[in-house]
Amino acid sequence: MTTPRPRFSVRAGLAAAPELDGPFEDVPPHLLAPLQTWVRDVFTYRGSLQEDQARPVCMRLHIAPFVDPFREPKYVKPLVLTTGPQLLDVVDEMLACRAASVRDRQSLQRLLDDAGSVYRVNEAGDGLEERVAPAVRDAVRHTIADAATGPAAGSAADHLATAWQAAYGRSPDPVRAYSESIKAVESAAHAVIQPNNAKATLGTMLGEIKNARHKFVTAIPSTGGDPIAPAEAMMRALWNGQTSRHGGQTPTAPETLESARAGVHLAATLVQWFVSGAVVRTP
Repeated sequence: MTTPRPRFSVRAGLAAAPELDGPFEDVPPHLLAPLQTWVRDVFTYRGSLQEDQARPVCMRLHIAPFVDPFREPKYVKPLVLTTGPQLLDVVDEMLACRAASVRDRQSLQRLLDDAGSVYRVNEAGDGLEERVAPAVRDAVRHTIADAATGPAAGSAADHLATAWQAAYGRSPDPVRAYSESIKAVESAAHAVIQPNNAKATLGTMLGEIKNARHKFVTAIPSTGGDPIAPAEAMMRALWNGQTSRHGGQTPTAPETLESARAGVHLAATLVQWFVSGAVVRTP
């Protein structure tokens, strides 16, 4: 999201900049009515409410319809009257079930942009996700595309795409995001680090590097004369950072959202390195 234009009163020196002028989490008061109106408009066709289209959304989100003993149940109205996180769930589900047209999705994106929301319509148009700097988002997207066409990258693209959605989607899952990040690197690095080990993991690959450092080269030179050190350091950071991998006598600590997102971006860099040939195995 681009930096918002300062208000005229601030530009003219008539008032101080607001302490909080976005991005806004949840559904701030200034977005509530426009977002509810958007929900109603999507389910309106030629002046009539499309109750049949709204029913699946109510069912999936366990939102009870309005019931009149003498009329059919009403599904649109309870969706329109939701607030806060539940309203975001409604919008997200409407996108997922394709209730919203391309024009509807575009108008929703404008609403979110104008309101300074932390959420946006995702690239596929089938849900909400948290905003990320466009350059960062595009870099990860290009890496996923490159991995999808890389002959030796295995399922790295699928794992990285899943990790991204788990980290930045409407309902983040930090544990899955981190786990999928590791799988993405394992898939991309397998053919380079341990091609003959069908059960290779990031841990066994780090062991391979430790025991045969002379067999690997990274495009970025190392000041210590160890060409694989940059890639190894990132791989080890990703591997050691997974706090939920094993159980023990002490409680297992799940990954935080912050660590999961950092892991996704670290994994994206590593996947790009292996897919692009920045890390190679010497003859």
